[in-house]
Amino acid sequence: MDLRAELMPPPVSRQRLDELGAEIVRIADLVVCGAGTRDEEIAAFNARTGHDYGALDFAEYDGGRDLVEFALEAARPARPRVADVTADELVEIVRKILAGDPESDFYLRLLEANVTHPRVGDLIFRPPAGLRDASAERIVDEALRYRPIAL
Repeated sequence: MDLRAELMPPPVSRQRLDELGAEIVRIADLVVCGAGTRDEEIAAFNARTGHDYGALDFAEYDGGRDLVEFALEAARPARPRVADVTADELVEIVRKILAGDPESDFYLRLLEANVTHPRVGDLIFRPPAGLRDASAERIVDEALRYRPIAL
């Protein structure tokens, strides 16, 4: 199944990646040096990108991803909501994650933003015994079955 444009990772220009990358390195240097303006710089970066990064995200970004991956994440929506996403589309998103698609990080954020299950990523990466080796359809069924408790 082909996903519609709203569910695909938005393209990001090389110029935008370079700009964000330079800003990430600058803020990481402020964090490592303990500069007094780091919190304001992080808040400004978050306001511009719509994300909620903390000092550790900048100080340790190169431990789990490279600069381009961090910049790409920052350039894209933090919580990409699509109001009318279907179960079939969610299944295709989970398939992409399970297959290790190069855009898996985006697809995981997309999935998390479009289902109410609070730990939908765990259903994929740390599944309970009943979901080990489950199909994408089964994972989506479980995620959609979740209902928050009204307080």
